[in-house]
Amino acid sequence: MSGSRFDRPLSSGLRGALLLIAMSLFTSSVFAAETKKTTYTYKKVGDLEIKADVYRSDDDQKQPVLVWIHGGALIMGNREGIDRRFKNEFAGNGCILVSIDYRLAPETQLPEIIADIEDAFRWVREKGPELFHADPERIAVAGGSAGGYLTLTAGFRVKPRPVALVPLFGYGSLVADWYAKPSPYPRHNPRKVEREEAYSGVSGKAISDDRERKGKGGDFYLYCRQQGLWPKGVSGWDPLASPEKFYPYMPIKNVTPDYPPTFLIHGDKDTDVPHDESVLMAAELKKNNVEHRFVSIPNGEHGFGGADKQIIEDAYRDAFAFIRAHLK
Repeated sequence: MSGSRFDRPLSSGLRGALLLIAMSLFTSSVFAAETKKTTYTYKKVGDLEIKADVYRSDDDQKQPVLVWIHGGALIMGNREGIDRRFKNEFAGNGCILVSIDYRLAPETQLPEIIADIEDAFRWVREKGPELFHADPERIAVAGGSAGGYLTLTAGFRVKPRPVALVPLFGYGSLVADWYAKPSPYPRHNPRKVEREEAYSGVSGKAISDDRERKGKGGDFYLYCRQQGLWPKGVSGWDPLASPEKFYPYMPIKNVTPDYPPTFLIHGDKDTDVPHDESVLMAAELKKNNVEHRFVSIPNGEHGFGGADKQIIEDAYRDAFAFIRAHLK
């Protein structure tokens, strides 16, 4: 792939085999039945219903699952925020796409957010076979930005582990300077946000969908980035005084040889989540001899803006083949 960077590149024979597998899986089930969407409540906390949208072909065939986890800095977003390429590829094409909500910060803090992720996978495994004919042994996960972080976190917090992970511009650390010190980038400083304004929009009850919030989670996010307070804002812990409290929730600290096969994609000009976050994760995966690939997108900002479109499409194509090969 022109302009891409790989760790442990695949041989031409294995690459061809993966593509053949992906093609055979795809062509055997392309739109064999109309895709349908069903919304479920996978967890209830008090009066709050935490939901998942399930997309699958309108039949009763047992199929593997791709869980999508939305981004938004753990503060914003909802289950409808699905990468369109992933949705087009996996929603009903021989696979079940499950897009999940989870409680959002700061109304809910980090340990409970991760508990929601664990419970979502438990629900897919335990209830999915009956509710939507899921294969509980074949579950992969993907997500972007904070969803990429949660994808990587699922690799060690979810048991049994997913069969494959695809984090897009994700991160493995929660206490690094880029999150724990003020950001110099214009994207985080369009205007100065005062503390009172920031917290006024996020001082209500717990939510799992930012459309349910009366205020703006985006103002709280900007305030956190301007002040270097994001780690404390989403967890309540000071990353300088007590970094060890974050470690059970940090992928970079929890890679072992049992970690799932992982396909990382990151733009090398990202000013929201540093490219180095994926560089460091790839190094940790390599050190532990974990099957992985790392595709670096030249000139790619957060979300790959500014990069060559063909390089982006190639990266997605290879990621899809990687997922389908591991779901086989």
